Amino acid sequence: MPFAAITYDIKGGCEDEVAAVFEDFRRPQGNVVPGDGGEQAGRILATAVFIRDDLLVRFIEYEGDLDAVIRFMAAQPGVREVERKLVPYLNEPRDTATVEGFLRTFQKSRLRCVTQLAVPRAAGST
Repeated sequence: MPFAAITYDIKGGCEDEVAAVFEDFRRPQGNVVPGDGGEQAGRILATAVFIRDDLLVRFIEYEGDLDAVIRFMAAQPGVREVERKLVPYLNEPRDTATVEGFLRTFQKSRLRCVTQLAVPRAAGST
């Protein structure tokens, strides 16, 4: 399954406050990502957030269409709340108030995948 990673340029010295923003994260009701016509366009399999000094990185393991995954994430109340709560800790503002802005910001802050290795998973397991 592919991974995507995005960065947040945060102010140094506020790592604990930023970590606290994620403590109350509200997960989406499900992990199925709908397409434009209502069909399944993908799934979010896992997410993880890491922080050190002035760098925060969010990893997303997904399957399917990444743009659909991003649009799905942009509409999730928990994701929108985290983005709102992070504003005071960011060095640069992020345009995440709209789905289009979230998509642009995600693409702009996305890290290039250099390599990705995984062991095969059993059919039906995630």
